[in-house]
Amino acid sequence: MVTIGMNYDVLEGKSDVFERAFQSVIEAMSGIDGHEASFLYEDVNKARSYLIVSEWNDVNAFQAFIASEQFARVTNWGQEQVLAGPPLHQVYGA
Repeated sequence: MVTIGMNYDVLEGKSDVFERAFQSVIEAMSGIDGHEASFLYEDVNKARSYLIVSEWNDVNAFQAFIASEQFARVTNWGQEQVLAGPPLHQVYGA
């Protein structure tokens, strides 16, 4: 089991768009081999800062998902202009 932390800073006024997109990502992940569960957390000390914690059987399953066309379809951040900077993905355990 591996836990992945995905940190996102969102532009002002775009939190709702980001949160809706997260729901789309969760739907896309349903039934994907290796995915166990994902949760969205909002930083109470930093406005518009989010952490997605995602549990996978192994890091290769996660990497295959983020490289997939399925993931690309639901994460059109460039078109939406939602993020304040690039996301930071971190592996917490392997």
